[in-house]
Amino acid sequence: MRLIIKDNYDDVCKYTSEYILNRINEFNPTPERPFVIGLPTGSSPLGVYKKLVNFHREGMLSFKNVITFNMDEYVHLPRDHPESYHSFMWENLFKHVDIPPQNVNILDGNAKDLERECTEYEAKIAAVGGIELFLGGIGPDGHIAFNEPGSSLSSRTRIKTLAYETIIANSRFFGGDVNKVPKLSLTVGVGTVMDAREVVILISGAGKALALAKCIEEGVNHMWTVSAIQLHPRGMIVCDDDATLELHVKTVKYFKSIEKVHRLLTTEESKVGMDGKVRYSATK
Repeated sequence: MRLIIKDNYDDVCKYTSEYILNRINEFNPTPERPFVIGLPTGSSPLGVYKKLVNFHREGMLSFKNVITFNMDEYVHLPRDHPESYHSFMWENLFKHVDIPPQNVNILDGNAKDLERECTEYEAKIAAVGGIELFLGGIGPDGHIAFNEPGSSLSSRTRIKTLAYETIIANSRFFGGDVNKVPKLSLTVGVGTVMDAREVVILISGAGKALALAKCIEEGVNHMWTVSAIQLHPRGMIVCDDDATLELHVKTVKYFKSIEKVHRLLTTEESKVGMDGKVRYSATK
């Protein structure tokens, strides 16, 4: 697992957006071989989305051959509600880029059969060959998507009751009124996220420092569902300095030293790609 430590949130977004830009362009997606990416909502990815939109406007990035799967959606919140995750994604990313609407996949919290909606979502992911990169954020309690503390680490897409702490945290998007926040959601499972070939998690701010410490310095624990990233062969966390407040100094220095070496390996002359894979060329 890689831990990338940046000075502040803006630097976190800059690093992550450039990483995604390079991963998509290195992949060189086509209609027959699209780049499949999992996407989050909430405040964490906003800066990343703004920078991806700018890359598109500058002609550096196309979404024509990108397929997206969002992490979650509220249950029984109208699709056109300003706080639905459909609205969030179209407002902050999709309407600003060239992604074909049929390539966008977001769970339908108003489906007649919610369990079937979840089952079919998993089938859609499988049908396109799985997710290449899953981008995510976390809550202060370390939950990923809406996989609240205590969720099974092998869970799949399903209906989930929101923890009261999550309802309180999300009330800021509903005028501070907890009564307006939906109490149920549809969410991909921890297992769904970890099935992706690469997982990148954004963590910023002192309010998430304890969750980062639990994820990095302690064992895998279903009470901190993001800790499952420890078991992923290609997991990466991008955080800011404030998020490291609960980490041991030795831990911070260790990961910074590892990244210093990694930067040396990913120069233009290097045979190491952005995804950490070694590029082999045929010998003459």
